[in-house]
Amino acid sequence: MPSIPKKILDRYKKEVPVLQKVLKTAIDRELNEADTVSIVKGILSDVFGFDKYLEITSEYAIRGTYCDLAIKMDGKIQYLIEVKAVWTKLNYSHLRQAVNYGANEGVKWIVLTNGIQWKIYKLKIDQKVEEELVFEFNFLEMSPRKAEDQELLYLLSKRGVAKSARDDYYERVQSVNRYVISALLLSEPYLGYIRRDLKKLAASAKVDNSEIEKIIRHEVIKREVDVSDELSKAKSRIAKMQKKTTRRKTVTRKSEAKAQTIVPKS
Repeated sequence: MPSIPKKILDRYKKEVPVLQKVLKTAIDRELNEADTVSIVKGILSDVFGFDKYLEITSEYAIRGTYCDLAIKMDGKIQYLIEVKAVWTKLNYSHLRQAVNYGANEGVKWIVLTNGIQWKIYKLKIDQKVEEELVFEFNFLEMSPRKAEDQELLYLLSKRGVAKSARDDYYERVQSVNRYVISALLLSEPYLGYIRRDLKKLAASAKVDNSEIEKIIRHEVIKREVDVSDELSKAKSRIAKMQKKTTRRKTVTRKSEAKAQTIVPKS
């Protein structure tokens, strides 16, 4: 978890309850989208710390269409924000509109919100555009005194953006999850580690990697993980990592061997 300055934590404790009350009133009055945009701008300014005049841009034009809000720092768009009315249930069609905005502008971070629900996506812009939900939260349920909630707020804050907190969090999510851990358990090196330790527990037991893999697949990891595309992606990622590690070790051994053959001049 990133180290969050005390003044930012104090701001959360002061401003989050205020904006939560505003949102509850907005729900009761069924405020429209334009009014919800105004509340979201208040959250961006009072909670996340962006300058409402210089860094929060309204109706940001992108190739003839408009995105409700954009965060701009040092002349660069940091993320686009698509806002729906506070009473609207966010759905995939709302996301597609925001993704199109981001793809056209080359902005990799998209926020979809109705003021209460906040969904933060990262775009992969290659031959085709793909979006990935990185994190989400319900603003009404946020506690400015809980470390987990403080971190999520920080990821969208001005200082968090400046410190690349979003990217660090994304890397952590990519690396520490059930798919990666399952893929590691199913990889040859780890199956070998498990087999060796099992033989230490029962020296007479005959067990091979394929048997261990079968047990892990059917009795340890969940079925939805085993058949998921995410597991396949994790396996590919780990295979590349292990290949790089092996190559690096080989280069190191060759360098050390070469150094040992060099006879120092007398």
